[in-house]
Amino acid sequence: MNAIKRFGSAMIVPVLMFAFFGIVLGFATLFKNPAIMGSIAEDGTTWFRIWSVIESGGWVIFDHMEIVFAVGLPLSLAKKAPGHAALAALMGYLMFNTFINAILTQWPHTFGANFEKGVENVTGLKAIAGIETLDTNILGGIIISSIVTWIHNRFYSKKLPEMLGVFQGLTFVVTISFIVMLPIALITCIVWPTIQGGISSLQGFIIGSGYIGVWLYHFLERVLIPTGLHHFIYAPIEVGPVVVNHGLKAEWFAHVNEFATSTKSLKEQFPYGFMLQGNGKVFGSIGIALAMYSTTPKENKKKIAALLIPATLTAVVVGITEPLEFTFLFIAPYLFVLHALLAATMDTLMYGFGLVGNFGGGLLDFFATNWIPLAQNHWLTYVIQIIIGLVFTAIYYFLFRFLILKFNIPLPGRKKDEEDVKLYSKNDYKSKKGSDDKGNATSTGNEYEDKANYYLEGLGGKENIKDVTNCTTRLRLTVNDIDKVEDSGYFTHNQMAHGLVKSGKNVQVVVGMSVPQVREAFENIVNEGEQD
Repeated sequence: MNAIKRFGSAMIVPVLMFAFFGIVLGFATLFKNPAIMGSIAEDGTTWFRIWSVIESGGWVIFDHMEIVFAVGLPLSLAKKAPGHAALAALMGYLMFNTFINAILTQWPHTFGANFEKGVENVTGLKAIAGIETLDTNILGGIIISSIVTWIHNRFYSKKLPEMLGVFQGLTFVVTISFIVMLPIALITCIVWPTIQGGISSLQGFIIGSGYIGVWLYHFLERVLIPTGLHHFIYAPIEVGPVVVNHGLKAEWFAHVNEFATSTKSLKEQFPYGFMLQGNGKVFGSIGIALAMYSTTPKENKKKIAALLIPATLTAVVVGITEPLEFTFLFIAPYLFVLHALLAATMDTLMYGFGLVGNFGGGLLDFFATNWIPLAQNHWLTYVIQIIIGLVFTAIYYFLFRFLILKFNIPLPGRKKDEEDVKLYSKNDYKSKKGSDDKGNATSTGNEYEDKANYYLEGLGGKENIKDVTNCTTRLRLTVNDIDKVEDSGYFTHNQMAHGLVKSGKNVQVVVGMSVPQVREAFENIVNEGEQD
């Protein structure tokens, strides 16, 4: 389970970049639409050509997803020298596809793939980094990257005899990968057509799953957040081949201009687009925050507002809900289950009224990739979306408020004598961060390093850390002795973290959006004095 969680958190590294490139494509679609921009946006104008160039840049990550995942995963999965692991994974993936190309070229009839027709004209073939090969999409990139990363973790630090010293480290990992990639490429040529057929069958099943599938997808995507396994729900669908071969995000952006000019309903044009929705992140988060604020004693309202406003804005604007959700998750997990139930119901209801689209990134996605480019012919759909969303905001508010008061749930700020419900200033932070009860730690002047030092102290020190990685907002660790890890109060003191999760020897520190920088500082401290 620890390996699965680490892998799930590693998936978020490349996925996080999709939001930016999606927004670029959304604006390019908007500014190239003559119906919105007028004659300036007609084909052949300077304006059209400039935005065509910008649009081409937006397609980079979608056109090269396999390579992005192959290089991105080792950055989280490698236990040492992640940069070298990423380069080794790239080399392994290139060798894998080169071997496939050579095998299919030498025995085209044996494997039923003929490059002479051109890969663009043959289903199941693709050019990756200029190599004509089987279209194993991101699944191939993920598998090969995982194998090479395992080789890296096992053999990167292997000491070779002095005469072979030049082959140590990265070169040794690539050498082993070369040997391993050849049989894997051969096996892929043999079994991939069967796997591809299975994927096609799965696509048909999901597309035809109806409202039950819509509800189940959104419920699981929310309710699995505490485990970190939610990445396995949405990532294979949004950027993987589970519904369409190149992922739903790429499919949406490839056809958004057609959707914008057509008067047919969005649901009719993009029937599987329910998988890209995330309205609970916007409308649900507002209702939850209002309920938490309204149930806070008057003397603590300013303090809780300082906690809720940035967390809610993060959820609403960019679709990252964990800072808000983890505020109440560990105190009252049944509220989180209620949140998942309401979010799934809201998305299913919106789908019933014809709403589909790319809404996962909060209001940025709402405006840039849906409302603005598609409003001319589909504004009524978005009006219905807003109405349903606001109704659910009210439902969230009243249900959460009722339960908080009914069961006197001790959420942050609800105790009248609670002193730590505040966000500290930078000066306060610099004077307090890194200090434990004994006051034996000092500030470095760098907030990421200070948080890393503070967490390391609470986690039992360097010798207690087995491995570390991160997802969107959480630092994920495996420790040697769980008894050496402080309780949640240590980590949430002065809002140093949003919470702590323990499961066996697995620990999650809920940091927030700065977790990549904190993780880097944390690893530097842990590995200080070691030589690769």
